[in-house]
Amino acid sequence: MKNKTQNSFEHSIRLRAVKLLNLLLITAVFAFIWYRFYAANLYQRAFFRKGDWVIIILYAATYYYYGRTYDAFQITLKRRTEIVYSQLIAILFTNAISALLTWILIRKWYNILPYIFCLFVQTLISLIWTVLTHHWYFSHYPPVKSILLQGEDVEFRDLIAEQGLNRSFDIIRTVTLKEYESEGASAFKDAEAVFLVGISSGDRNRILKDCIEKRIRVFIKPGLTDIIMSGAEETHMMDFPVLRVDSYSPLPEYRIIKRIFDILFSVIILILTSPLLLIVAIVIKLTDGGPVFYKQTRLTKNGEEFVLIKFRSMRIDAEADGIARLSTGDKDSRITPIGRFIRKCRIDELPQFINIIKGDMSVVGPRPERPEIAAKYEKELPEFRLRLQSKAGLTGYAQIYGKYNTTPYDKLSMDLMYIAHPSVMQDLKLIFATFKILFKQESTAGVAEGQITAADGDKNG
Repeated sequence: MKNKTQNSFEHSIRLRAVKLLNLLLITAVFAFIWYRFYAANLYQRAFFRKGDWVIIILYAATYYYYGRTYDAFQITLKRRTEIVYSQLIAILFTNAISALLTWILIRKWYNILPYIFCLFVQTLISLIWTVLTHHWYFSHYPPVKSILLQGEDVEFRDLIAEQGLNRSFDIIRTVTLKEYESEGASAFKDAEAVFLVGISSGDRNRILKDCIEKRIRVFIKPGLTDIIMSGAEETHMMDFPVLRVDSYSPLPEYRIIKRIFDILFSVIILILTSPLLLIVAIVIKLTDGGPVFYKQTRLTKNGEEFVLIKFRSMRIDAEADGIARLSTGDKDSRITPIGRFIRKCRIDELPQFINIIKGDMSVVGPRPERPEIAAKYEKELPEFRLRLQSKAGLTGYAQIYGKYNTTPYDKLSMDLMYIAHPSVMQDLKLIFATFKILFKQESTAGVAEGQITAADGDKNG
């Protein structure tokens, strides 16, 4: 047991060391550019050397924040291309903020070419670091021997390979609940990790205790109750600990800040993108002479209906029969040529900032559904209405970490994760994380017919 704990400690230290190396290398490039091209311009204004260190430390902290937001350091769980892509976005945002800060400090226009060179070198370093780190890690650390304990009608093992996680986890055995009950903890022999998928809370509690006792790491696919409980507030009552669970009830100051931010952010975005909005509107009108905007009834907080505004991306007769249908993706014959483009670039969503200013929506929140679609989901998934506790949003957990064709059950799970932890920092993190998925094709994939609920085993959770 002692060796296992020691190995885990050494593994953690080495991982942190290589991640720190990435942070230092990226920051070192910026520090060189700063001292070589910009710092001298500030000394005339009594900007002492301590100020340079403040700038560099702020740069490192900003890059670290964005790197964490975009999972840029997850070398054990992400593909190399995903890591490089995530780090590139983190570097872009950090350099943009630093370039703006430089302009504020210098108080005049300056040569931006050093920042472009900085970006190029940092991208090259990121690529080299990712390739070498991936090679080092997976050559020194074999896949974790894992047991998959799943309920009935749950397909999870294939997802491990599809997501490229088979390099990190080796599923040596799949165990059913009946096999665990007959074999007990011996069912987890030689396992370093256990995945629990589609297991009811009562059975899962027993399994979890066995795993913790044997120091086996556990990965749990949570049920809806688990997610709701994650937002519980810890308190004490009658000399014992109590978990208090409420419906969505954020603090008044959070609501005020969120509303002010929604208005300011929406106005700024609409002003900055106004030339693009005008061009897109003209092109849509010239394409077939139809209306520029597509208006549709959607649901927001407490099931209230509102009219959502989008740029029209489908033919005028897309739903001539009056039946609500979800898009099936790029192959949907109803989508116009300009519609395909604005959908891929998310330009069709920009008019929704008008809805946000009006108060129908928020920047962050569960995606608003059509009443007909929501009613269809609620027939098989009554809990789907729980997402209506919060005001609908333009972006959120389901849009960032799911896909367009993610099952409604999993979308509900992610929406409830947001509802369980309302905070300004969470909203900002989700807004920044949205930029990562803007150009990912899978996030706009279509929905398969009949794709409604998730694993049966989770319905008890």
